[in-house]
Amino acid sequence: MEQVVEAMDRGDEMVARNLAVAAEHIENEARDPASVMDLYTDDIVLEVPGRGLYLDSKAAIEANYRRMFASLAEVELEPLDRFATESRVVDDMKVRFRLIGEGMVNAPVAIGARVELRLVHVFHMRGGRIAREIVHEEWRTIG
Repeated sequence: MEQVVEAMDRGDEMVARNLAVAAEHIENEARDPASVMDLYTDDIVLEVPGRGLYLDSKAAIEANYRRMFASLAEVELEPLDRFATESRVVDDMKVRFRLIGEGMVNAPVAIGARVELRLVHVFHMRGGRIAREIVHEEWRTIG
């Protein structure tokens, strides 16, 4: 019985670590993209299927973040839900912003548009780091 409890404790610790990594990523990716690169495994893959984006290196992801976040203004985050297992974290949120530049690859709205974006991040975790990040987006222009 002690082994089962110890395994559960380790699992709970991993879930808590995964949640903390996802929270740190969401909190800091726009502020300082370089600071979140250590949260990724060396073989990280970032996918945004709705915009046809597939990046498979830390350097490409950091460069993308720098371009993307420089293209956003009036940013507001509305967290909706976040939960985790030992191998996944799912983060659901709404983000409102004005698109002010071309750094958002394949954005489905015009520059100048005010947007509400529903974002669902699925983080595949390995060893307490993000090994794959899949971002599902639902875009809606707002007034």
